[in-house]
Amino acid sequence: MGFAALYMMLSFGFLGVASYYIMEEMGLNALDTVNRLLVYYLIIDLVIRYLLQKMPVVQIKPLLFLPIKKSAIVQYSIWKTVLSFFNIIHAFFFIPFAVVLVINGYATVSVVMWLMGIYALIMANNFINIFLNGVDAVLYSVAGILACLGGMHYYGVFDISVYTGPLFQYLYEFPGAALIPLGLMVAVYWVAYRYFRKRLYMDAGLSNKLKEAKSENLEWLDRFGSISVFLKNDIKLIKRNKRSKTTVLMSVMFLFYGLLFFTNAIDAYEGPAWRIFAALFVTGGFLFSFGQYVPSWDSSYYPLMMSQNVRYRDYLNAKWWLMVMATVVSTILASFYAYFGWEVYLAILVAGLYNVGVNCYMVLWGGVYVRTPIDLSSNKGAFGSSQAFNAKTLLLTIPKMIVPMILYVIGHMVKGPYLGYLFVAIVAVLGFAFKERVFNLIEKNYKTEKYKTIAAYKQKS
Repeated sequence: MGFAALYMMLSFGFLGVASYYIMEEMGLNALDTVNRLLVYYLIIDLVIRYLLQKMPVVQIKPLLFLPIKKSAIVQYSIWKTVLSFFNIIHAFFFIPFAVVLVINGYATVSVVMWLMGIYALIMANNFINIFLNGVDAVLYSVAGILACLGGMHYYGVFDISVYTGPLFQYLYEFPGAALIPLGLMVAVYWVAYRYFRKRLYMDAGLSNKLKEAKSENLEWLDRFGSISVFLKNDIKLIKRNKRSKTTVLMSVMFLFYGLLFFTNAIDAYEGPAWRIFAALFVTGGFLFSFGQYVPSWDSSYYPLMMSQNVRYRDYLNAKWWLMVMATVVSTILASFYAYFGWEVYLAILVAGLYNVGVNCYMVLWGGVYVRTPIDLSSNKGAFGSSQAFNAKTLLLTIPKMIVPMILYVIGHMVKGPYLGYLFVAIVAVLGFAFKERVFNLIEKNYKTEKYKTIAAYKQKS
């Protein structure tokens, strides 16, 4: 992680210096071009923060018994985020870029105030991200606005950068204007502070609505032997809880994801690698949305379950079978892609086979490193969690997504698409052949991380 951070810092620093000269050689005004692109830079920064930036966790209950002001607790929690890597990394681009501007004749005071205004907006992103991680309404609103703006820009209906570029340029031309983004940063911080200050009390989130209890036997699952108990529990969990129902709905929506690729609606998705990429998501919607949070689905009673005489192998096998069944059903439901040709549906079948033969193991393996407690009664974080992304889970995306795409491209380049599908299918079959060995490694990792997982599930932000 340290080497990765150092690499990013050096890359940002190099871009900060080189971007000015590259744009000038292209006949572009460097400052004007950067100002036009800043709106997208800030949007991408906000998205990356939501996906990767971890929010600080503070155990507030022990602190509430002590003579410590609630305002101090909230301020401490919020200001911990200021020292985040995601705030520091931007300095390695903007400071060298500002220095180059001054060297090339731009007014020093104006450049400094422009830099201050831009960094104030970046810090405002930091405080907004707190809401994105804690308030679903804000996240959905921002996501909807960004999707509309991006779509209108792509189809040439409306380009927001035409209007935002002069606003950022105004920060340079009138240095006093930097007080506006500074005021915005303070306002966003104050809203975040007031939101969490009002909710800092002992009983927050403890009340639950009571519902009529219903029992189900699901005898048809008894044929699976010792793992049937876990399968029944998972199916009941999916049917009875708000968060799990949302996950199933998301997996159904993934069935139509391939329409972006197989209809040739977007030119950028016409490459050979994108076909297998789309097929993996079409057949693996439930696999990726549900599987990445194993064992977090059981976080509310995981410590109790680990104190029982439970075989990890049975627990993992039950999750594996559940994802296999969901993948098979998704592959069958995706039969309508045969309308676009049998070669397209062959991609669906091969991707379904790869998801069962390889990716079911990979999501189980990656789930042990997520450790995100899940509130089954709420949709909070239903579209992802920042804790679902870390170095280990990102590395596991290589066999999940990159390897099948590379295999397909190699086969496609050598002989044609059918050889590419054959390569992917062979790796999937090998996954079946080495199932026991892979499960031994996965089980070993779950046992190694057992107490870290239990401790993480006891954390309450």
